[in-house]
Amino acid sequence: MIVLAGASASGKTEVAKFLAKKYGITKIVTTTTREKRKGEVDGVDYFFVTPEKFQQMIKEDKFVEYTTYNGQMYGSTKDQIAKDKCVVIDPEGLKSYIALGDPSIMTFFLDATEETRHERMIFRGDDFDKIESRIAHDRIAFKKDRIAKVDYVIDSNGKDSVERITDTIYRLYMKK
Repeated sequence: MIVLAGASASGKTEVAKFLAKKYGITKIVTTTTREKRKGEVDGVDYFFVTPEKFQQMIKEDKFVEYTTYNGQMYGSTKDQIAKDKCVVIDPEGLKSYIALGDPSIMTFFLDATEETRHERMIFRGDDFDKIESRIAHDRIAFKKDRIAKVDYVIDSNGKDSVERITDTIYRLYMKK
């Protein structure tokens, strides 16, 4: 399994898309308590559960990691860990995956400068206030001392294309 971590606009989601398109490595399906949006499919986009069911799953130790975001709970379950799967995760989730000590899990940190990430968010049309907020949040959340020891740090500043970064990650993953 491939675990991708990195600050906002570091390239995680794009790499995950290329891993699926080019190599058949698909993102795991996470569990959430939020309402299903139009067009979303249970078991494909998320596993949609009630808050009570989510709490029961916590009690039953089903999650690798979980968090609350915008008043809703999100988590990735242990039964989703599998060969040729990937997950995009935050620093706390990264620590949880590393703590499993599972040799089949390979962790990558996509490292891009604040300037590069800022430019990417502007290019993709993010709201200016949200950009500033995310950059400020990431300064704290992604401080080097808060990032768990990963298997590989990948420079995602744009010297290499997303496809080339994806190829590098896949090549490293296949060596394991």
